[in-house]
This record gives sequence, structure tokens and C-alpha cells, in this order.
Amino acid sequence: MYILMLTYVKPLKEVDKEINHHFEYLEKFYSLQKFIFSGRRNPRIGGTIICNANDIKEVESIIEQDPFFIKKIAEYEIIEFLKMC
Repeated sequence: MYILMLTYVKPLKEVDKEINHHFEYLEKFYSLQKFIFSGRRNPRIGGTIICNANDIKEVESIIEQDPFFIKKIAEYEIIEFLKMC
């Protein structure tokens, strides 16, 4: 399992222009059962996603499809953790 921490590197005006495309991206990976949970950080500096992926290469492939990543609106930090239950 992975925690994906997004941090915006562009102004919120730029974030808001792409937010609907980002939501479509989230829905795609929820439907594939790769995303377990997601939400905005507070204060609004980015977001967090819990991702169920087989390995880091799969995570990187998923991230590369995010419009926020493609348009360099957000940077990702990937944190791997071991599911205990």
C-alpha cells in the first residue's frame, strides 16, 4: 500500500482549472480499485491518496496519468507502508 502526498506547486487558480480532470483521474482509479481513499489537505496545499498497488512501478505509472502531474501543478511524495490488517 502507498500514501501519495500531493503538494501544489502552482497557484490555486491553476489547480482549479484542472480540478475536474483530476477528479476524472481519481474516479478512473477508484473504479479499478487502485485508490482506497483520497481528500484535500487542510490548509489547501495539496491532497492525499491511499493507493493499493503491486509495486512502486505501478504507482509511478498511475501518477503519470494525473493531469496535476502532467501539467506540473502538483508534486508527489510516495510513502510505502505495510498493511497490517
